[in-house]
Amino acid sequence: MVSPFLPDDEKVAAIRHGLPATAAGIYLNTGSAGPLPRETALAMAEAAEWEVTIGRGNPDFFPLKFQRFDEARAAVAAVLTVDLDTVALTHSTTDGMNIGSWGVDWRPGMRAVTSSLEHPGGLGALYVARDRFGVDLAIVDVGDGSDDGATVAAFDAAITSATKLVSISHVAWSTGTVLPVARIAEIARSRGALVVVDGAQSAGAMPVDPVGIGADVYAVPAQKWLLGPEGMGAVWVRRESLEVVARTFAGLLSFETVDERGTGLPWPAARRFEAGNFHDPSVVGMARSCGWLSMYVGLDWAYTRAGRLARSAADLLAAIPGVELVTPRHRMATLITFRVAGWPPERVFEELSHRVVAITRTIADLNAVRVSIGFFNTDDEIRRFCDAVAELAAHTPETLPPRPGLTILGQTAE
Repeated sequence: MVSPFLPDDEKVAAIRHGLPATAAGIYLNTGSAGPLPRETALAMAEAAEWEVTIGRGNPDFFPLKFQRFDEARAAVAAVLTVDLDTVALTHSTTDGMNIGSWGVDWRPGMRAVTSSLEHPGGLGALYVARDRFGVDLAIVDVGDGSDDGATVAAFDAAITSATKLVSISHVAWSTGTVLPVARIAEIARSRGALVVVDGAQSAGAMPVDPVGIGADVYAVPAQKWLLGPEGMGAVWVRRESLEVVARTFAGLLSFETVDERGTGLPWPAARRFEAGNFHDPSVVGMARSCGWLSMYVGLDWAYTRAGRLARSAADLLAAIPGVELVTPRHRMATLITFRVAGWPPERVFEELSHRVVAITRTIADLNAVRVSIGFFNTDDEIRRFCDAVAELAAHTPETLPPRPGLTILGQTAE
C-alpha cells in the first residue's frame, strides 16, 4: 500500500504515476470506463504472452487458469466485503443483472418492480419477461430520486403480494443519485420478492455492503470504478438465496451437473452462475486492478478522497450562474450530472474537451453532461474544470468562439 504517512499530494502523485491515462487529460469519465493501472496492463500483457509462447492447450495452462479465476473472485469479494464462495465471475453488469432477473420462474400475473432511473442493462431482462411471459412490469417514477421518503413510498405502493422481483440501482447512472436501496429491499424481502441491485456506479466508488443493504443479487462491472478491463464483471448472490436463484437460472443452463474437474459434483455456491469461458488475460487484469485498489491505494482512503472531491466539484458547479445541477447534492456519490443554460450538452462536451482536455460524457435523455470524480483526480483539476464550465456559462455558443481540438500526429484529440 502507498504509505499512509506520505503527504497527500505525494501519495496522489504516486497513484497517478500508476494510472498513465490521468496524464492525458482531466479524467472525468470513470462511470463509463476508468483509467487502467499500469500494473494491470503489464500483468495482462504477461498473461497474453504466456498464451502465445506456451500455448493455451498446454496441460499446465488449465490449473493456472482456474487459479486465476479464484484470485479474481477473491479480489472482488474483498472489495464487496463478502464471502468468497458467494461471488461468481461474469462478462458485465448486465450478465449479473440477468442472473438475478432470471432467478425467478416467471409466470403470467407475477410482478417485477423497478425504477425510472434504471440502466438498459438492468431493464432488458424485465422487458423480455413482460413481453414473453406476461409479467406485470411496474416502473416506479422517482423523478431525480432526491426525495428518499417519496421514493420509498412509491416502491411500497408498487410492491404487492404478486411481486417476485425488485430491480434497482445502488447509484443511478444518469443522475448520480444514491437510491435508498436498504429501505426498499426491506419492504421487498418482507413480501417475498428477490432484490437485484445494479452496482455499476457504486462498487469501487463508495463503500458497499450487499448483505447489509438487503440485496439478494449484486452485479458489478470491472471496467468502471474497479479500474479493470472491458468484458469482465462479477455477481454476488446472498447465500440464503443461492438455491432459489440457481433453480431457475443455473437449472435452465444445466450448469449444476458437473464441475470443471469432471467429478460430476455440483458447482460450488455462486460459481454455478459462471456461463461460458473467459478471456484469461482479462481475468488476470480484473484481479490485479481490484488488488491494486485494495492493497496499494487503500479503499477507505479512496472512498473518502473521491467523495470529498465530488462534493467540492458539485459545490463549485452549483455556484456558477447558469449551471443547473441534476444530481441531488444530499444524495450523491461520485457522479455529477449538470446542464449549462443555453448550451446543448454536445457542445459543452466538445468545448470542455478542447479547453481543458476534460474527458466527460453526455446523458442524452437528460440533455445534460455527466462527470465522474475519482480518488486520482486533484483539486487543481476540479478547479480548472469548473472554471472552464463557468466560462461557457458566461457566454452562449454564438458569443464564445469555439476552440479547436489539439492535433497530435495528424489526429485531432477530442
